[in-house]
Amino acid sequence: MKLEKKSVSDEIPTASMADITFLLIIFFMVTNTFSATRGLDFAIPKEDKSTPLVEREESVLISIHAGGAIEVDGRSMRADQILEYLKPKLERNATKPVIIRPDPDASYGDMVKVYDVLREGKNKGVEVRNINIPTQREVDQFWY
Repeated sequence: MKLEKKSVSDEIPTASMADITFLLIIFFMVTNTFSATRGLDFAIPKEDKSTPLVEREESVLISIHAGGAIEVDGRSMRADQILEYLKPKLERNATKPVIIRPDPDASYGDMVKVYDVLREGKNKGVEVRNINIPTQREVDQFWY
């Protein structure tokens, strides 16, 4: 006598999967405790009818041209005169941005010389805290 083997199906029965999921959702909804959220407590400031006076703060632009010529805010200067020019401006605002913008044809050494003068200002009583050198991409995108 020969017995036939039953073939086992390789599929997972999913006929009642939706029913089980629905029952689980209902179970968690019923057993969960709902609490009322209060939100954030904060105080609204009182209305102030006076408008604050905001001064426009401009940065100091140091342009370095080909051949080593230096301009600070449009005025031609030597490197040793830059700190004297910056001293009264930085006394009013110590974090005033100082932007070094070298011309693409200017030598790298001229830019380093100006940067060194600004960094040595700390030893001479004029500390420049915010020195920026924009990248060429920033100049192309934001300079007008």
